[in-house]
Amino acid sequence: MNNLDLESFLKTGFDLRKHLAEYLQLDLKELERRISFGIKNMASLHPISFNEENITGFYEDEVGNSHLFDLAAWHLGSSDYIADTIRLEKMFAHGKVLDFGGGIGTHSIAAAALEKVDHVYFVDLNPYNREFVLERAKKLGIGELISVHRDLESIEAIKFDTLICFDVLEHLPNPSKQLLNFRNRLTDNSVALMNWYFFKGHKGEFPFHFDDKNMIESFFLTLQTNFIEIFHPYLITARSYRPMKNE
Repeated sequence: MNNLDLESFLKTGFDLRKHLAEYLQLDLKELERRISFGIKNMASLHPISFNEENITGFYEDEVGNSHLFDLAAWHLGSSDYIADTIRLEKMFAHGKVLDFGGGIGTHSIAAAALEKVDHVYFVDLNPYNREFVLERAKKLGIGELISVHRDLESIEAIKFDTLICFDVLEHLPNPSKQLLNFRNRLTDNSVALMNWYFFKGHKGEFPFHFDDKNMIESFFLTLQTNFIEIFHPYLITARSYRPMKNE
């Protein structure tokens, strides 16, 4: 799987443009046009379709394939940053990997290529994301190493050795609950790679984020009583943790 190394990601995003054009049946010129408006078009869904009381329905039923263009714009336009998160995976990922809210599959693909990883469980509410990632994995020759799932509950009751949860927690109204769900599904020798951005922006440029102060305080209390941070050398928002062992 030498073709799935960092150099490959930095050059092509693991053939992201090619895969996306084929999946959506678009020529590359039209694809580039849509990617260029990806973030703007996604933001336009707020407040028309966005309902904070039904986050699941929004991401599963309302977003459609808009999220693919939004995520493609982010991963291709911020490839140096994403590359450091892949380096973080290379440093820690092993065993059974849970990629929660995995989007377009960049981190699932990178994890599946690592020798210490046995299998990657990709979880995402958006059916287009799931279908796209499954198709990508097959084209890259790693289809047997990645399985796609709607939610964590739909996966058999196994324990995970690695958790990847990037750019997801800020989209949840109760991220503390999600942290506890993660802890219950992690082995004692596992590592959790996570980040968050509980901020709607100075001018509301991140309308899908939650930023309630009480929610944030509860989140950090839950994090600090269930996980211990592990130092890593990369200057990125993603951080690494090991769960506190159950007594």
